[in-house]
Amino acid sequence: MSTSSVPRPEPAAQIGPAHPAPVRRAPSGLLPALALFAAVRLAGVAAVAMANHAMGRPLVRNLAHAWDARWYLHIAVHGYGDLIEITRKGAVQTDWAFFPLYPGLIRAVTTVLPLTPGKAALIVAWTAAVVAAWGIHRIGDHLYGRAVATALVVLWAVLPQSVELTVAYTESLFSALAAWSLYCVLTGRWLWAGCLAALAGLSRPSGFAVAAAVLAAGAYEAVRRRGRVPLALWAGCLCAPLGWLGYVLWVGWRTGNLLHGYFEVQRAWSSRFDFGAGSLSFLKGLLLHGGGFVYTADLVIVAAGLLLFCLLCLDRAPLVLVVFAGVLVLVVVGGSGSFSSKPRFLLPAFPLLIPLARALVGSGRVRPAQAVLVVGALAAVSLLFGAYVMTVARSPL
Repeated sequence: MSTSSVPRPEPAAQIGPAHPAPVRRAPSGLLPALALFAAVRLAGVAAVAMANHAMGRPLVRNLAHAWDARWYLHIAVHGYGDLIEITRKGAVQTDWAFFPLYPGLIRAVTTVLPLTPGKAALIVAWTAAVVAAWGIHRIGDHLYGRAVATALVVLWAVLPQSVELTVAYTESLFSALAAWSLYCVLTGRWLWAGCLAALAGLSRPSGFAVAAAVLAAGAYEAVRRRGRVPLALWAGCLCAPLGWLGYVLWVGWRTGNLLHGYFEVQRAWSSRFDFGAGSLSFLKGLLLHGGGFVYTADLVIVAAGLLLFCLLCLDRAPLVLVVFAGVLVLVVVGGSGSFSSKPRFLLPAFPLLIPLARALVGSGRVRPAQAVLVVGALAAVSLLFGAYVMTVARSPL
């Protein structure tokens, strides 16, 4: 593993200065990749709309108002500290559990455009999803070339849980900030990487995964070069965790417990790191007593994420990508909370798809029809599963 890109073979040794300036290539195949991504996700919206129509519901209202989306919209309109819910077990759930960047962007859009908060939330989420796909393509193209980059974007679009990219949730925004921060690390833009990591830390609780990746890559680079690194690297590493830390400390200050207040808020939502005890308890219950289709599918998705992380490590991917994906996998496996939400937490971990993308491109060169069939089948599963969890299943997203 390294923090730099995988070297591309050159036809002959180049003659030039000992440290030539890096050649910046224009992104190749970006527009077709984004077109494929948009087509799949628009098909996902259409599938949800048709399922809602069949059940006599508003076509796309649940995309903007389902589950956590209601909290984000309420924060965007009324700010923090105005919405509290008490569970049947007596836990007091507050809106401080939700990070501020997404509702802040919703409020900004409604301020400048005559849109309802729900429509603004979808515009922000859909725009961020495209920006995320763009960043993922840039990483894939930078490391492995155009074909793998396109495959990486398409595979991300057809994940079973990718319906989350079309609802008013933070996954698309977090993925966009994470992808571009990681790309900046891979290309040596350390200050940009740190600033984007700080914004990612303001987008959702798992935002610290980006900061961890930037810090790990920066430390590796400093050790490798024996401390002779540019000032921008130190500045980027310093900035990276500020967003997440800033919000956590702010919530702690508001609750009167600076260091532990935020974590007490999260515990009211049954969200804490229990080293996998909750996941093992869920697995035991599922094996002994069975469960619905959604929970079984969620278990398969999480297990696939673990396997793909092992393949990513064996693939000797850059350190920054391995750390980012590894932290997200660790949060999913070691954290408590509703198991039906765990696939959503894995959605931003796009580096997990790199081994699959490379294998798909390799097989596509030999058997292109088979590769197209595989992608088509994955897309069909993604659309059907997305429509099911949005309109039929009662499990929280």
